[in-house]
Amino acid sequence: MLKALDAPMAESQFPRKAKMAISVVLIVAGFAMYWGWGIIYGSWNVFEKEYIGVYSIVVVLIGFGLLGLLLSLREQKE
Repeated sequence: MLKALDAPMAESQFPRKAKMAISVVLIVAGFAMYWGWGIIYGSWNVFEKEYIGVYSIVVVLIGFGLLGLLLSLREQKE
């Protein structure tokens, strides 16, 4: 059991280009949702109380997209 803990970690089999593509799609989806919601409902104020749930989803989409992109680029340097 302890030998398994000392073993080196296996490399990820998920291609780096796929990670980057998913990250870019998340960023684009976040901005598209922001623009779409703003155009349809005329709500460009992120801090407006009635639309805070929608913008929290936008922040999560863009945040995960940026995080994935940064991790993909960091992986490329190593």
